[in-house]
Amino acid sequence: MNLSNELDTQTLQVKLPALKTEIWALANSHKGDTLTLLALLRTLEEAHREIRDSLFQDSLPDNRQTLYALLKDIEELGGWPYVARMKLRSLLTNFPEAFSEDESKENA
Repeated sequence: MNLSNELDTQTLQVKLPALKTEIWALANSHKGDTLTLLALLRTLEEAHREIRDSLFQDSLPDNRQTLYALLKDIEELGGWPYVARMKLRSLLTNFPEAFSEDESKENA
């Protein structure tokens, strides 16, 4: 790794936590606003997909040494990045309660 790459890596290691903090602050400022938080999650998922499908795939190793280094990094530092989607069942967990409350109000 040359000096320029090392400096870029160090800069990235400083910027990523700050970016995560900024995203969390944005999300927290919309606490309780389901549609806005959903839009934020969609944007993060879209950014993940765009980076993965273009820049990341274009940067994949083309020799054994760099492939080994990538696999070693994945194994040692947290695996493969994945944006999980909420299951519909989890989304509906509170639905019966909300439905019962609405029904009680209508019958009152």
